Amino acid sequence: MPERDVTVGQLLLTEYQAVKDEQKTRIGFRDNLLYVTLTVVAAVIAAAAQAKQPAMLLALPPVCVVLGWTYLVNDQKISAIGAYVRGDLGPRLAALAQAESGEVFRWEAAHRGDSRRVSRKVTQCVVDLLAFCVVPLSALVVYWAGGDVSAGLAVVSLVEAVAVVGLGVSVVRYAVPFGAGGGAG
Repeated sequence: MPERDVTVGQLLLTEYQAVKDEQKTRIGFRDNLLYVTLTVVAAVIAAAAQAKQPAMLLALPPVCVVLGWTYLVNDQKISAIGAYVRGDLGPRLAALAQAESGEVFRWEAAHRGDSRRVSRKVTQCVVDLLAFCVVPLSALVVYWAGGDVSAGLAVVSLVEAVAVVGLGVSVVRYAVPFGAGGGAG
């Protein structure tokens, strides 16, 4: 039998490195989306207040929905990578190494079992809802309460409200373990 230049184990370790690099990149991108959202919110609120134009607040819902959805999608991919390493890649490498599955990439599972994980997940869900949903809904309430609401912008604002609520539902569904959204890792 000819000698192989590359082993299955080497290929799996290369795959592991590639998916962990992707996960690391997505984590950085995801985490920066919160800072971007806060910056945009502050800029829009300041501009609307300075110009005394509450209609400018209508820029917040679409921006927050796009940034929030991007955050949620990246968070899901981060979790999916972890699940793939725990449930597929790790066991295949363990089998090749003739080791117990739990002995390979132990951190992938260990960090999920600490006693404060649930409280961190709940807190993160609240932060996500505040940043991506409560702030734009508050902007809509301020706009609606401002009194000078045109029919066209009222329709736009209602559509925005539906989009924000839809994002909020997705955030909560995704955060609930074993829910339809899959639960975050």
